[in-house]
Amino acid sequence: MRYLRHYPVSLAVVAIICYLSFFTPPETSLNEVPYIDKVVHICMYGGLSTLLWTEYLFHHRIIRPKRLIIGAILCPILMSGCIEILQSTCTENRSGDWMDFAANCTGVFLASLLGHYVWQPLFSKHFRKK
Repeated sequence: MRYLRHYPVSLAVVAIICYLSFFTPPETSLNEVPYIDKVVHICMYGGLSTLLWTEYLFHHRIIRPKRLIIGAILCPILMSGCIEILQSTCTENRSGDWMDFAANCTGVFLASLLGHYVWQPLFSKHFRKK
């Protein structure tokens, strides 16, 4: 129940990512843009990891790096890997792709850099009383 209270936006984004990962996307003119799929993967998982970082920093006065690593880095990467495996084994309309997984990991990595070097100092300066 604590996770619902502390991470509502992140949990909603997880549900949206799961839905988007298994539905059949419509054909659009964006399909002609090279590597647009990879950019979308970077944005989805980068956004998720950024939300996890910000919600953690907002709700916790004491920062525990181990929890941030597990919650904002490892969990999105594991979720990504599980979704890619499920796409390749359990669906007919989607295929698992190692490059999608690499793009997801790239998004998480970029968001973690942003979280560590931008969000964490910003939250420490403006939102925490000393």
